[in-house]
Amino acid sequence: MEIHPQLLADCHVLGKTESGVLLLHKNSQVLWLILVPDVLQTDLFAVEGPIRTRIFADCEKIAAIIRQWPGVEKLNFAAIGNVVPQLHLHLVGRHHADPCWPKPVWGNLPESVPYRDEVLEELKTALQTVFVNE
Repeated sequence: MEIHPQLLADCHVLGKTESGVLLLHKNSQVLWLILVPDVLQTDLFAVEGPIRTRIFADCEKIAAIIRQWPGVEKLNFAAIGNVVPQLHLHLVGRHHADPCWPKPVWGNLPESVPYRDEVLEELKTALQTVFVNE
């Protein structure tokens, strides 16, 4: 599966899920995970029922990880696709002290703050325990 170049420029690739590939936005100011389903459709509701069910099952697993992450108070979910036409789902952990609260993250986060290597590894480990042997 090919991932849109803009997503690859903005994100770290964390690994595969049952329905696609999981990305982590490079800006560490909010926990921003992006699921890129392995489908040709660009609209979530154009995806056939059983496949869409798998996508939502992956989203539920990703959401559980985000909810357990320190400091996360609210989970935002979106499938916008206005800039990147490839279907991708945003799951963003928010908190009242994040730099753009209560506004949406798109276009409102200040300059990017990269993740420390140990935090990246911690996220990869958490995700591997959830998605291994699917």
